[in-house]
Amino acid sequence: MRQIAIVSGKGGTGKTSLTGAFVRLAGRCVAVDADVDAANLALLLPGQDDEWRPFEAGRRAVIDPGRCSVCGACLDACRFGAIRTVELGVESDPIRCEGCGACAQVCGEEAVSFRPNRAGLWTTRATPWGTLVHATLGVAQDSSGKLVALLRREARRLAARDGVDLVLIDGPPGIGCPVHAAITGVDGVVVVTEPTEAGIHDLARVLTVIGHFGLPSGIVLNKADLNAPGAHVVETVASVHQVPLLGSIPFESRLPGLLGRQETGLEIDGVREAILACWRAVGEVLGDSTHLALEPVAAGADHRRSRAAGLS
Repeated sequence: MRQIAIVSGKGGTGKTSLTGAFVRLAGRCVAVDADVDAANLALLLPGQDDEWRPFEAGRRAVIDPGRCSVCGACLDACRFGAIRTVELGVESDPIRCEGCGACAQVCGEEAVSFRPNRAGLWTTRATPWGTLVHATLGVAQDSSGKLVALLRREARRLAARDGVDLVLIDGPPGIGCPVHAAITGVDGVVVVTEPTEAGIHDLARVLTVIGHFGLPSGIVLNKADLNAPGAHVVETVASVHQVPLLGSIPFESRLPGLLGRQETGLEIDGVREAILACWRAVGEVLGDSTHLALEPVAAGADHRRSRAAGLS
């Protein structure tokens, strides 16, 4: 089983749309949407979701008003401003509470207990190209890395169960904890960038992180013809970091409309050939030709059948 992560230094580079195209070209894989703060790969992979399951991380304080003497010790001890006074005494705000337990340490009435924190929801979806594992992180939750790790474990389990040789991970943008969780232990990383000042700056940052983990990687330059000097700088950054440029994809103004119809750009002449070239380069540079299909065998036909069946 091979795992390939598609990431970007910043949002809006086209990472998810490229992942959706790669899923179609793979023909049969398990896909993971690891951008749990703003998951949208499901918009490009139609299908039926399974039951949504809770994701629990950390704990939150609960104050028993029947035992609380309203002494105020917990208000002074809490450094997060999570304890507030109410009509019947005091209570803990689950949004502000970090579950540190300081309130329980100072409570002489033993009025503080803790409950598991429901930090999000996750599920799986059957698509025409295989299973999608995706999730949504709750408001003001900070356990995105743990949720990404859970999704990846489930994806590996499903791939092993179904005899699938490839897991494609749509990673989050940036260089934070969820990115680390998305790329740790993968067989290769595809970095999607654009020829803009912000794109180039953040490309260098994410390449540094990938280099720290010692992972094979390659760059896909999206919207490549928007800024020729910027494209040249991307090539320079790739050379400095000794990372191959897997391919370039031209800007296409029709793409947002296609994405709204659950397409990925494979339907547009010029864009399709560029994405195919990138996919072949992924197989040659980051993958193994025995695991990565280099041609989109009946991918378009499968999608048309799924639309006809009412899945999209």
